[in-house]
Amino acid sequence: MLRGIRRVGSLGFVLGFFTVVFAVIPWYVTVVEDSKIEGPMPWWVKAAVYLLIAGAAVVLISVAIEQSLCGPKTAEPDPAATLAPILMENTDRVPGREVTESLGLVKGHTIYAIWLGKDISALVRLILGGELTEYTEMMGKARAVALQRMLEEAAELGADAVLNVRFMTTSVIGSAAELLAYGTAVKLAPSST
Repeated sequence: MLRGIRRVGSLGFVLGFFTVVFAVIPWYVTVVEDSKIEGPMPWWVKAAVYLLIAGAAVVLISVAIEQSLCGPKTAEPDPAATLAPILMENTDRVPGREVTESLGLVKGHTIYAIWLGKDISALVRLILGGELTEYTEMMGKARAVALQRMLEEAAELGADAVLNVRFMTTSVIGSAAELLAYGTAVKLAPSST
């Protein structure tokens, strides 16, 4: 239900935005400023502006309601609820164990963002100096989610370990960042001890 409302709001915002940029602004520049016409604005100008503002408001309100009712989309991984103990190494071997089979690449990724209030707080901290704790917390959560997803994929393959574990991060938009965890899932020979 909320997703449908958000789509309608997004559509309204996009239609209003493009109408304002490609019709209202050129009309205003050519007709109103050149001829100094005074009087009421045409209905289509008002409609475009209202559509732009209402669309943005509907999207913001529906996202806020969804987050307050449902909580965040991804729950943070519970360290106590790990599947099977899968070793992770950022080297190509496990000391004292032999790799018997390579199961291939496993990966987990997520895209995280912080809400505008924390973003503004981080901006103030950027000006004044100090650790940007809002982003530190965001990236820590993103790493935990990406690692958990990688381990779940490795568990589905029956892996004993994930070798050459690496992280990659990319800025998506504004304060949103994608974090990718990846490595090679392997089977290990039984421990000799």
